[in-house]
Amino acid sequence: MGVASAAVPAQPSADSALDIVVSSALERIVAAAADGGGVDVQVTSGTIASHADQLIVSVRFTNVSKSVVDHVRITSPVPTDVKYVPGSASGPGSEVLFSVDNGRTFGRPAELTLPAPDGGARAADAADYTHVRWVLNAPLDAGATGVARFRAVPR
Repeated sequence: MGVASAAVPAQPSADSALDIVVSSALERIVAAAADGGGVDVQVTSGTIASHADQLIVSVRFTNVSKSVVDHVRITSPVPTDVKYVPGSASGPGSEVLFSVDNGRTFGRPAELTLPAPDGGARAADAADYTHVRWVLNAPLDAGATGVARFRAVPR
């Protein structure tokens, strides 16, 4: 499964989305026995991910304008060959929301539902997430850069 080190297209959304430059990467977390009996954890870029690997999706964003940008939302798809690790999303001063409908709507985990086989609705779980969104709680200063992340595991 070639998922590590791949670009994950993330999108900014703001009063002026052209003022925000976004790049993303998918990296593997590799754990190995370290000298002295501990565990050495490394983040690597590779081309093959095994089911034992955890992955980090990192989204870097920069306000390239000469002014403050308000109402910034950074959205990243969850690659289809991985599933989101519950509770792993982090971002600077932001609220994290999720989508289970390919980015059409977003909500907190407890608010997300999907159709159930019996015609009702069931609570969505982390494996159902299709997108992660970080809503910045404060304006992004001119020239400011941030990184938002989440962990995932291969499906």
